Amino acid sequence: MISALYRILIELTNGRLTSAILKRFATSQLSRFIIPSFAKVYNLNLKEMEKNLNEFSTLHDLFTRRLKRNARSHDPATNIVSSPVDGVLEDFGIINKSNEITVKGKSYSIGEMLGSDEVLAKYLEGTYMIIYLSPSNYHRIHSPIGGEITEQWTLGRKSYPVNKHGLKYGRRPLSKNYRRISEIKHDFGHMAVVKVGAMFVNSIEIVHEGSKIAKGEELAYFTFGSTVVLLFEKNSFTLNPDLKPPSSVVVGQKLGELVKRDEKK
Repeated sequence: MISALYRILIELTNGRLTSAILKRFATSQLSRFIIPSFAKVYNLNLKEMEKNLNEFSTLHDLFTRRLKRNARSHDPATNIVSSPVDGVLEDFGIINKSNEITVKGKSYSIGEMLGSDEVLAKYLEGTYMIIYLSPSNYHRIHSPIGGEITEQWTLGRKSYPVNKHGLKYGRRPLSKNYRRISEIKHDFGHMAVVKVGAMFVNSIEIVHEGSKIAKGEELAYFTFGSTVVLLFEKNSFTLNPDLKPPSSVVVGQKLGELVKRDEKK
């Protein structure tokens, strides 16, 4: 009953018209009047922002804000995987042989998420990580590792919420929502960065140009709170033992280490 009601309400508020209205408001000069209250309600860290609060002309500008140059740092070691975003590590685990993961009691197909059997084959029995961004978080996405972007593609159209209620009651949002996927070849193999759109605003803007990317380099940004799913090949990644979901993480924080697959026993 709760699941059905939740889905009905989301269908009513997640249409093309309502999404367009919200996006239009967030990018309008009128939205600047709610910026101070938004910052207060969501307890934004004003000290780390590149600009002062009164310099943002729209709510969209605030959502996509940049941080001061030294606000985040990355371990330069090539085997260290850094968090690509500020958010909450909601879950991690192993992708089973049938290509499914279970999050908040709901099964998701990694094959459906990726939309490619060829790409899926690399990640069977590998590791997944799910990091959720709330509207209060810094919305820019950085590369978790240095390497070469070998492929980028876009899937899905509509987006359900990706918070804990969305994951529990939504229609498999991680594998059905609008999403943009980047696959990176690194010194130890491959990993995929799946950027999942959130309710109302499906905007995920890719800002990086070219195939080579350095760890910590900006890859893309969300225009609203959303989720990033990281996928690693089998036996290629070990999680930072200090992280136990749900754990808050910030850009550059150590998520774990890459290992050569033939070296892991």
